[in-house]
Amino acid sequence: MVNGFAVPARRVLLVSTNYAPEQAGIGPYAAQVAEHWAARDGWEVHVLAGMPHYPAWRTDPAWRGVWRATEVRGGVRVHRRRHTVPPRQTAAHRALYEASILAHGLLAPPRLAGRPDVVVAQLPSLAGGVLAARLARAAGVPFVPVVQDLMGAAAAQSGIRGGDRAAALAAAVERRVLSSAALVGVIHESFTDRVTALGVHRARVRTVPNWTHIAAPTRARAATRARLGWGEEETVVLHSGNMGLKQGLEVLVETARLDPGLRVVLMGEGNQRARLAELAAPLPNVDLLPPATEADFPEILAAADALAVTQRASVLDMSVPSKLTSYFAAGRPVLASVADGGGTAQEVRRSAAGLLVPPEDPAALAAAVRALAADPARAAALGSAGRDYATGHLGRETGLARCTALLEEALRMRRARPVRGRQLARPRPPAARGAVREEGATA
Repeated sequence: MVNGFAVPARRVLLVSTNYAPEQAGIGPYAAQVAEHWAARDGWEVHVLAGMPHYPAWRTDPAWRGVWRATEVRGGVRVHRRRHTVPPRQTAAHRALYEASILAHGLLAPPRLAGRPDVVVAQLPSLAGGVLAARLARAAGVPFVPVVQDLMGAAAAQSGIRGGDRAAALAAAVERRVLSSAALVGVIHESFTDRVTALGVHRARVRTVPNWTHIAAPTRARAATRARLGWGEEETVVLHSGNMGLKQGLEVLVETARLDPGLRVVLMGEGNQRARLAELAAPLPNVDLLPPATEADFPEILAAADALAVTQRASVLDMSVPSKLTSYFAAGRPVLASVADGGGTAQEVRRSAAGLLVPPEDPAALAAAVRALAADPARAAALGSAGRDYATGHLGRETGLARCTALLEEALRMRRARPVRGRQLARPRPPAARGAVREEGATA
């Protein structure tokens, strides 16, 4: 007992700019692992997060004007801090975004009722990594980053304006952040060489793959297709998720232009959505849909004939799209227009769930679509293999267990010595459960 209050068996601080209620990208994984830890006996879990804004890259209307807020979601106390949200992706805008996250996190660190036992960070947020490393060092506890994307490589490979100049700086920050870690988690083994090149010893790297976080579809495909206006005989290729630069979604628009009998559906948000809408405006066989609700998402994926994942040819080892786990679970064949040597291609091969085609090649993509449409048995076999892969290798409980094992290993590595460092804030009784806006939070 401390000041009359029970001391938790574990107090965990997770730093993740993206968090629920965001339904795409890293947010769902951060929320599910935090809630998993919070459900364990005696564990107290806090999250330092940004304001919900992804993948639209617009602050959620419910959070506009809010500077700081604290809420409880699924047993996790979430501390939110305001930051800029750039409408366009350039190196300068990304730097401002990261700087605002870092500045507000340093000025107003989360108030915990005691010292954390471990600090975990979800990268690619460089600012989040720096904040987590500083908070861990101040408390004298292990720091464990989980690399979802690599910002240095992303700046060089994604085609962002000014990326070449930003790549070296981002890599330098990543090197500094990762070098201070007790252990480093990576979501795919294709990241390992890049992480070790940043100075992390291979013995400190652990692979902690993402998991399938969507429910199985329950409604008939025909009913969903009819509701969406998709004809029974037409071939529908769906891309779901972020519409950013690195996705190179122009290849799907051009594929639709080459094959007027094909329907291409782009579902989601992102900084390239307006440009894609402009390119697709003359094409009656391209639809742009808003992100699906959580309940509709698995149904819409399963209603498509093929699910597309696309990347620019330059994207190799900086990202493995989180959408793949959902695609596999949907049981539909995957069309991967990606570089042959990257982690995405490795995952599609390993799952045996789809076809690989050269990136930025609409003719090759159109040919692959026609091949699948002409061979329904093959398409069904690919979809079935994806579902089996998701069930056997990407189960939620298995993924969450790996994350917990990573955290527990870092705690075991901690030397048995008196803890040095300072508490993040003065101890205080835990606040009552429920959403609480902090004093002075609304602008």
